Amino acid sequence: MSRSARPVTVLSIIRDCLDALLHPSARYDALMRARHRAFMAPRLLGSLAAFAAFPVYLAMRGAPSAIEVAAFAWLIAPILLSWFLSRTGRYEGAHVLSSLALAGLIMAVAGTTGGIESFAAVWLVVVPLETALSASRRVTAFASLLALSCAGILILIGQLGWLPSADTSAAERGVLMAFGVASATLYAAGLSLGAESLARTGVALLSREEERYRLLARNMSDVVSRHQRNGAVQFISPAAEAMLGISVAQLLGHGLFDRVHVADRPAYLTALADAARGEVRSVEFRLRRELDGSERGQIDFLWVEMRCRPVDQDMGQNLHSDVTREAEVVAVMRDVTGHKLSEQALDQARSAAEAADAAKTRFLATMSHELRTPLNAIIGFSEMIAQEQTLMLGAAQRKEYAQLINDSGQHLLSVVNGILDMSKMESGNFEIASEPFAPRASLMHCCNLLALKARENGIDLVTDAPQDLPVMTGDPRSFKQIVLNLVANAIKFTERGGQVSVSAAVTGSQLTLRVSDTGVGIAPDDLKRIGAPFFQAGKTYQRRHEGTGLGLSIVKSLVALHLGELTVQSKLGEGTAVTVKLPLVYTPPQVKPAESNIATLTPVLRQESHDQTQDQPALVKKSA
Repeated sequence: MSRSARPVTVLSIIRDCLDALLHPSARYDALMRARHRAFMAPRLLGSLAAFAAFPVYLAMRGAPSAIEVAAFAWLIAPILLSWFLSRTGRYEGAHVLSSLALAGLIMAVAGTTGGIESFAAVWLVVVPLETALSASRRVTAFASLLALSCAGILILIGQLGWLPSADTSAAERGVLMAFGVASATLYAAGLSLGAESLARTGVALLSREEERYRLLARNMSDVVSRHQRNGAVQFISPAAEAMLGISVAQLLGHGLFDRVHVADRPAYLTALADAARGEVRSVEFRLRRELDGSERGQIDFLWVEMRCRPVDQDMGQNLHSDVTREAEVVAVMRDVTGHKLSEQALDQARSAAEAADAAKTRFLATMSHELRTPLNAIIGFSEMIAQEQTLMLGAAQRKEYAQLINDSGQHLLSVVNGILDMSKMESGNFEIASEPFAPRASLMHCCNLLALKARENGIDLVTDAPQDLPVMTGDPRSFKQIVLNLVANAIKFTERGGQVSVSAAVTGSQLTLRVSDTGVGIAPDDLKRIGAPFFQAGKTYQRRHEGTGLGLSIVKSLVALHLGELTVQSKLGEGTAVTVKLPLVYTPPQVKPAESNIATLTPVLRQESHDQTQDQPALVKKSA
């Protein structure tokens, strides 16, 4: 015999024989299998014991009467009941038939041996007792009513004198009564052992089932919880500790609710309330997570998806007799932070694609105007010069037309150069030619170039450049381009009678260049996008100024290439102030500079900027 084989005992043989008689419906359910065994075992053993005691009874009693023979013949009924259960699997039906058979046997014996005073009458107590193994209230109630009815009938026929006269002596009646009580007690003891075995089997199965579910709950990555209608947690699986970083005990009651993000709490409670009413709900919300180590003290939230549904009502009614009890909800929570981050990344990519498409549309619309206008002028005036004899043009007109053609060509060239410079910067091919230069001279030169335009627009251009500005190392062409773009933009967006102030000063190892105006200003939504290529503040149909939208974008890129900082402060209707900080000594980086530290865009009150401008000395002032 192998080591894993079960030792052969009498009990194991009996169990194997009983298992062979089980109906197929009971073979795969451990509790039902134990109930079928508990039903068949005492009846088969009781019948066999009765047949074994029949010769002893004959030796003591002598020749039996016809009633006694019929009573002993009735002992075959338990065998038939076991066969019925083995063939049909109808457990409650077998118990009903067993109660009827036992009650019939008791009535037959008691009716011939003294009625209610018979030794067999005590067996009426066993009739409802054996139905305790049925686990059915209906069967137990039926058996109790049957036993009471049989007792009543025996009392009635005894009072009516329908019982046959007893011809047994007092000693024989005593022996029979002792036999009846002893046999009923032994049978009841067998039933009690069967009930205890069933109870032990049920507890073992329940413990095994609980351990199985506990094992699943411990090893599931999803969090399983049970809630009251108001959201209070009655149970939550250990997976919550790994998800949230705190113990399960801290999440019971309203501990989980306290960790839900304040903005998501209405949706969380609504989902649980809907599930308590019998609906299946799914909701996404944020949960606060405890960080460990160096991150402790910070606030971190993760996104979870919770699917909740009501607890099975049939189970609830079996566990609680009060059908009006508060509804409960079981929920499964899953960490979907990665999914939400992917959704956000997808939304950002979609927004970026839409913004790129809108920028392309704006670029095409702007370029069609910026390129077509000078080209029309060049073509138109050149045709007029070509037909000077027909049009009878004089020398003054030819000179004027030639100047207009030159101006249009210069404008067209500046547009093309701006586009090429922006393209080089975005592709990383723009090279900085670093050399020493005087920033004050470059600044004054740029302001002098734009002074005529400021005077024509009725704008005061105030320049503050100290004489002692040190020589700086950098790209002088890029520095002039930064100044020209900033000052030209300020003049372009300042109304007649306004003021544009340009100042330069040394702060530590940096040159601080500030260009402020009293113009139209920039809206907060547009302020966030200032510096993007081809972006122009304000709606397209509201623009009154020409331009490609590349000026500030080029400035931003040039400042970044010089490892500088750019700050834009503005308020709608009160003006704009642009501050550029460039290192006095430019050192080429080993790797390409990042663009992340350039734009710090914050609204500022125009009054503060205006006061600062008034405090600065107006060293160069050109007005209309």
